[in-house]
Amino acid sequence: LLAVGVILVALPIMLRGQNSVGTSPNEQTKPRDGQHDFDFEIGTWKSHVKRLQNPLSGSKTWLEYNGITVVKKVWSGKANLVELVMDGPAGHFEGLSLRLYNPETRQWSLNFSNIKSGTLSPPTIGEFKNGRGEFYNQETLNGRAIFVRFFITKITDDSIRFEQSFSDDGGKTWELNWIATDSRVKDSSETQSTQTESSQPSAKERDGQNAFDWEFGNWNLKIKRLKNPLTCSTAWTELNGKVSQRKIWNGKANLAEVFASGGSTNLEFLALRLYNPQTSQWSLYFASSGDGILSVPMFGEFKNGVGEFYDQEMFNGKAILVRFTFPASTSSSGSSEQAFSNDGGKTWETNWINTYTKDEGTPNR
Repeated sequence: LLAVGVILVALPIMLRGQNSVGTSPNEQTKPRDGQHDFDFEIGTWKSHVKRLQNPLSGSKTWLEYNGITVVKKVWSGKANLVELVMDGPAGHFEGLSLRLYNPETRQWSLNFSNIKSGTLSPPTIGEFKNGRGEFYNQETLNGRAIFVRFFITKITDDSIRFEQSFSDDGGKTWELNWIATDSRVKDSSETQSTQTESSQPSAKERDGQNAFDWEFGNWNLKIKRLKNPLTCSTAWTELNGKVSQRKIWNGKANLAEVFASGGSTNLEFLALRLYNPQTSQWSLYFASSGDGILSVPMFGEFKNGVGEFYDQEMFNGKAILVRFTFPASTSSSGSSEQAFSNDGGKTWETNWINTYTKDEGTPNR
């Protein structure tokens, strides 16, 4: 485990209640702020991994891999993105982890994906105590529910150890199945061989995975947001902001950071988009810095230059359908829209409109 239009999808569902980015009056009495717990890991690392081939089967066979891990800040440290490229006897592996900090619970969620799946695993949630990060979740292995435990220990400023264990007896006993040790890279030439071996897409994959390539870079953003969706409201609010979009996995994934403000409202959110080469579809995930929780994914694809993505969510206690579209855009301008339906998709009400233009004056991340 490690763990969008230009995301331009700031779901009102997700962002509801986030009016500003800042510190609440009660925060002074809360425990320590852990949003910088991962700052020590920002940078590039040489990784050595040992993986138990068949966990919880009595197996004693371990496989070893070597590769490169790159950790970058998101939201000035309130989130971070991990990219991992490994090679070993079982073949080539590429993974990522989006780690999000929840300022209310003072916990982190680790959200993992590999390049073949195009989706995120259930979040592993926890915090750092006495210099060690402890994170837990429940998943399924071979059709059975298990607990997962993940430890992160800073050994020195230039070395880290990671351990993953499974339990199939409710946490009474744990079997270690993943051990990784990272050493900080100080010479960029050490990473060149691994980076150039990153998997190359097939012709079929290129057709879908390049759908968002035009968006990479920095954009000026204008947002129009309907104040009260699905109430016959005609009152709209407007915000202005910036979007920074970065490429992951040669374009098979990407991450956007969005900052927007208008009146007394300040929004800070991100979008992670993952491409599934088996289905040729994208999954879109969104999170706000106000709670550090990922939304349910939207799924879809581009056809004839138009991207359409859908999901089902709860809004004001009722299940609704959500649609997000990207009309045909150019390399210097574009738009996107979000709409809700409470009648099974028969009718749609647009409640979020983004327009954006290329920002040539800001360096790419």
